[in-house]
Amino acid sequence: MAVTVETLEKLERRITLTLTAADISSEVETRLKKLARTTKADGFRPGKVPMSVVSQRYGYSVQYDVMNDKLNEAFSIAANEAQLRVAGVPKIEQKEESPAGQMDFDATFEVYPEVKIGDLSAADVERVASDVTDEAIDKTVDILRKQRRSFAQRGAAEAAAEGDRVTIDFEGKLDGEPFQGGKADGFQFLIGEGQMLEAFEKAVRGMKAGESKTFPLAFPEDYHGKDVAGKEADFLVTVKKIEAQHLPEVNEAFAKSLGIAEASVESLRADIKKNLEREVKFRVLARNKGAVMDALVAAAELDVPNALVASESERMIAAAREDLKKRGVKDADKAPIPEGIFQPQAERRVRLGLVVAELVRANNLQAKPEQLQAHIEELAQSYEKPSEVVRWYLSDRARLAEVEAVVIENNVTDFVLAKAKVSDKALAFDELMATAN
Repeated sequence: MAVTVETLEKLERRITLTLTAADISSEVETRLKKLARTTKADGFRPGKVPMSVVSQRYGYSVQYDVMNDKLNEAFSIAANEAQLRVAGVPKIEQKEESPAGQMDFDATFEVYPEVKIGDLSAADVERVASDVTDEAIDKTVDILRKQRRSFAQRGAAEAAAEGDRVTIDFEGKLDGEPFQGGKADGFQFLIGEGQMLEAFEKAVRGMKAGESKTFPLAFPEDYHGKDVAGKEADFLVTVKKIEAQHLPEVNEAFAKSLGIAEASVESLRADIKKNLEREVKFRVLARNKGAVMDALVAAAELDVPNALVASESERMIAAAREDLKKRGVKDADKAPIPEGIFQPQAERRVRLGLVVAELVRANNLQAKPEQLQAHIEELAQSYEKPSEVVRWYLSDRARLAEVEAVVIENNVTDFVLAKAKVSDKALAFDELMATAN
């Protein structure tokens, strides 16, 4: 029988589902008889419990399950006959009046939209590129040296200088009153590394062990501590200990300590360059991919199914709660998360997903087996045992699906860049590394 589909608004549709009372009763009876074979009750042997007892105990729940199963089956058949791509879960409500012997239901739902992608040759996309310079390698070497530095206590007559690690006691007061977080004993920090406010470091620089000093400190307006932001406090600081840092020399011994096979400075720098180039490649790709996705969203016309947005919002809320759990937040499951806080991001994700899916379908941009293999092998190169990492990816379908999604996005990026109006921009290494992935 032909299915009548009623269009309500944009993507919203409605169809009528009909179940017969006889069909429902028959299925309920069949399931109750099956239950009776294993049902246990006091005073009866297993399988010998009267049907009246089984029906009294399980009748309501079986009726409920049968209704749900029959409605889901009827909706699936109707949607297939009408060739509908249903987005989300239908809302099914029973009609107030139906002919004798049957039950009618209205199933209201959304369908996937028609996605129209405009002329990509008119899209403007900025494509960035970046190089690994000797300066970048030098900075990385300095970071590695700092990770392996040692400290030696300075003499009593020596003053705290740039790069020294100082141990201090301090107490701050606002209008003569202590404030939360303004006091610490045995607190350590490195002068010149931005761990403290510049004015605080300036006051400690030049002090000697055993000395005390009182000084005013103005907190910035955007300071993370709201109680003191934009206010001026008086601090009393006592220096307990001063330690000078010692950085290891960049030589063969240093290279060997880092696991460099040839244990030479040249090999160390070559290894650093290789790793930085890999990181630069992924960051440049992520940046260009983001620009392409922005262009795609701007070029596409479609209505977004509310059901999919709601589902994505719920997923994002669940992920946020999980993140709170990992951070040790108490009762993360009950943490107040405002309804709709993820609405804009969820809508964009759904919109972009639909556009990308249409572009992939229309232009055969699916991930090829050799692309998956190549991407996994590239990811594995940054690990000590690449072959084991490759096996780890290939042994799990969920991990493979993640790789497939990335490869498809890369294919989409290349496809759009080949058609769009692209402006190339050279990005400094530091600027690229300062941006979030």
